[in-house]
Amino acid sequence: MILNPADKLILALDGMDKSEVFKLINKLQDLRWAKVGLELFVSAGPEVIYTLREKGIKVFLDLKFHDIPNTMSRACLQAGRTGSDLISVHACAGIKALKDANSAAAQGAAEIGCPAPTLLAVTVLTSWDQKRFSDELGFNQTIEKRVELLANLALKAGIGGCVCSPLELKTVKRLFSKTFELITPGIRPGNLALDDQSRVMSPSNALKAGATRLVVGRPITKSSDPIGAFQRICRELENP
Repeated sequence: MILNPADKLILALDGMDKSEVFKLINKLQDLRWAKVGLELFVSAGPEVIYTLREKGIKVFLDLKFHDIPNTMSRACLQAGRTGSDLISVHACAGIKALKDANSAAAQGAAEIGCPAPTLLAVTVLTSWDQKRFSDELGFNQTIEKRVELLANLALKAGIGGCVCSPLELKTVKRLFSKTFELITPGIRPGNLALDDQSRVMSPSNALKAGATRLVVGRPITKSSDPIGAFQRICRELENP
């Protein structure tokens, strides 16, 4: 059971360089979790993960690995060696790739004396809406059904959870056990702009729908008052 509201919030460190990241981190004294995505990892490398961990911050390494099983597992071996607590992979890589990645990430973590990370299977990105999903990708099914199928693959592969939009939370929560992590991006407090997100929800509603943790980036990092924005979301999560 997650008791501290800050434990439910993962700050996405997107759109900032390393110096900006740590300037912000140093202001957010109650921050427990941070997400290192593609942009920051490519620019700053694994050192940014080590520094976050030294500061006592847990890391969601969100590189969304998707490749053939051998390549994906080797990448996850290296990811496990960073000490990251959560690591994202694409569910559509298939059961073998997911199983191999899960084992390799655990091996990498064990080599540095860390607990095995939880792998999170990405289902359908929150930037997709139903029309574009069908027209551009040619899927003859709803996003909700696609998410359900991919989450099932993750469960069969022994993956610890999945990433889905808040709109699919109730469906996935109903189908899977309480130990299956549901990490939710696409969180927009109040009347903030959607940016490139299509399937969104407020923090409190996402938590009520079954999210384990919420990923929030620009509503905090691009705010004129990031400390205040962080604290307001934490208060909302305390009493959803």
